[in-house]
Amino acid sequence: MSEPLLKVEHLKKYFPIRSGLLKRTTGHVKAVDDVSFEIDRGETLALIGESGSGKSTVARTVIGLTDATDGTIRFDGTDITNPSSSRARTLHSQIQMVFQDPTSSLNPRRTVGKSVAVPLQSMGLSGAERRERVRELLERVDLNAEYLNRYPHELSGGQKQRVNIARAIAVEPDLLLLDEPTSALDVSVQAKIVRLLDDLQTEFDLTYLFITHDLSLVRNVADETAVMYLGQIQETGRTADVFQRPTHPYSRALLSAIPVTSSEEEAFKPRKEPLEGEIPSPKDVPPGCRFHTRCPFAVAQCQNIHPSMVPVGGQSSRCLIYDDEYAAAFDETPDVGDGPRESQHSQ
Repeated sequence: MSEPLLKVEHLKKYFPIRSGLLKRTTGHVKAVDDVSFEIDRGETLALIGESGSGKSTVARTVIGLTDATDGTIRFDGTDITNPSSSRARTLHSQIQMVFQDPTSSLNPRRTVGKSVAVPLQSMGLSGAERRERVRELLERVDLNAEYLNRYPHELSGGQKQRVNIARAIAVEPDLLLLDEPTSALDVSVQAKIVRLLDDLQTEFDLTYLFITHDLSLVRNVADETAVMYLGQIQETGRTADVFQRPTHPYSRALLSAIPVTSSEEEAFKPRKEPLEGEIPSPKDVPPGCRFHTRCPFAVAQCQNIHPSMVPVGGQSSRCLIYDDEYAAAFDETPDVGDGPRESQHSQ
């Protein structure tokens, strides 16, 4: 079996909390806390969860915009956790990122042509070669040559995001980190951008880490899905399996809220399990299972025991109900109904 293109192991990113006149560290914001996943070449992993779950911090740490507190990031078999090493810097050029807000990602003083040409300057191309390459890139994202001399304020949101995508693929990367790339766009434009990304992935054999809270997109774009909550992954698996048979209570709650357009899709949705309350602050992570403060199936053990990821059929889930030592406690809970135990037996 070939090495995954991206392998993240036990990644942590803590931000210090400083207070007092001396700005001493009095605690930490545990934005990412022991996250592991891998992506095979040419595939898409969707990282999903509510705002504040740490998804974007994972991406920013992978690409080197922020240093990891602990853990390992391997790209094509090479450790790139320390972005200051020469080898890591070289490999980081093969990882590009498309950000959520297409407007703030572009320099308002640069024309479209100049913005797309910036990453090409490191490739040793002549001025004429760069200009030709920029035209080719814009055409590939369905923008003709007349956009070369336009400024960002002259473009629509979808056109700006196409420019950002053209700039991201300019250096022919292997991996694209897509951080909510369609959330700032209207629905019709979202669909066009997703189709463009799909076409580019096929054409250039790109690998995607697709970060989103729009679950209706995930079923159609992702091969694998990882569900993240409060800095940790709660469930992973093939997207079809996670959507049809979610094993973690948090996954079930998220997926039960997805809008559907057909009775067939409705039949696959979990029972409606609305999330109550707000996601806790990563400054003050609850003890035990991080989801227990909002979980409808929580029992006393959930408040004190931090669950590990365990295999559940073809998926993995972070829930005590799948730990043989504690599963009996859930059997004694009268109102579990068709909750996570049903998912366990359906594997």
